[in-house]
Amino acid sequence: MEVFEKNNIVSLTNPGVVSRQLIWPTGSPNARATITEVHVEPHAVQPRHIHEHSEQIWYALKGTGTLLVGNDSEIAFRAGDVARFAEGDVHGLRNGDGEFIYLSVTTPPINFERAYQAQM
Repeated sequence: MEVFEKNNIVSLTNPGVVSRQLIWPTGSPNARATITEVHVEPHAVQPRHIHEHSEQIWYALKGTGTLLVGNDSEIAFRAGDVARFAEGDVHGLRNGDGEFIYLSVTTPPINFERAYQAQM
């Protein structure tokens, strides 16, 4: 069993995005998933990207945004919605006017340090 106190949770940041690494390979090397709480500032964008070897599930907790998916398509995404991206699915997010928060579960786990500019 592992317990992670909130003051010890690592946050990775990019402009407009704070990604709290709740369970991740650095903090929990034997975990079978990465679990991340992502805070997106108003009008911030997480560009389209893929994960070649992992699936990812997003559960929107707060706010309204737009999923950026393959073929330059867009899908409304709001609090209470769930999106599942299979390996290789294109995905990203453009936030609306307020803070957007979602929980991300990635399996097999990924260490996202390379995708972020800073660590808090």
